[in-house]
Amino acid sequence: MRTPAAPDRYRHRVLVVEDDDTIGRHLGTGLRGHDYAPTWCRTGAGALAEAARAPYDVLLLDLGLPDMDGLDVARELRARLPDLLIVVLTARTEDIDVIAGLDAGADDYLVKPFSMTVLLARLRAHLRRQAVAAPVQKPVRLGDLVVDVTARRCALHGAEIPLRAKEFDLLAVLTERVGEAVSRETLMSEVWDENWFGPTKTLDVTMAGLRRRLTEAAQAGGGSVRLPEITTLRGHGYRLEPPPDPVG
Repeated sequence: MRTPAAPDRYRHRVLVVEDDDTIGRHLGTGLRGHDYAPTWCRTGAGALAEAARAPYDVLLLDLGLPDMDGLDVARELRARLPDLLIVVLTARTEDIDVIAGLDAGADDYLVKPFSMTVLLARLRAHLRRQAVAAPVQKPVRLGDLVVDVTARRCALHGAEIPLRAKEFDLLAVLTERVGEAVSRETLMSEVWDENWFGPTKTLDVTMAGLRRRLTEAAQAGGGSVRLPEITTLRGHGYRLEPPPDPVG
């Protein structure tokens, strides 16, 4: 069952996936009151069907659904819609559960019970970051890796690496400062938002995903591959190390 909205009046369409009637109604009222267009689904299957039927900007996703695990919904919609903003709403508080949600493709998470004010602030922060148009920049070559910030493409030996939105944003910030130490605060501010309300664990999970995708691309390419290395600076942040010059 879904509750449709009239999208023409609003800036962003939001798909709410929540089986709790009280929370679902609360989210719908709060979102409509702040110029969002919510559509409410109570099941994972319903959400997948609705996302295939109409375009959405945001997914608010409960993990404890009656018909399937919300993580499976996140994975499928992330694969289908790489630019969709996914915010997990969960009663699961263990670190491993939060990390699993982010690793499944979520951009952010809120633990129940949550404040509508905080949720709206998080949405504004994410959507503001997405709306900022990047200036035209020339592609940067780091060994065999080419990072094109303007086209939002990352390629190894001409083969594009399918990075998630925040993974690419992290790589872009590090590429602009190659060889420099970049603090966690700077990364959170530039990739998420200067008024970020969330924990920096989001940064660590996203960075791990970026590293994994670069490594997998190098292994798939076979042979000798020259890649930059992302060094962890304990207590500070990260540094993107350019690959050494080829011998001979």
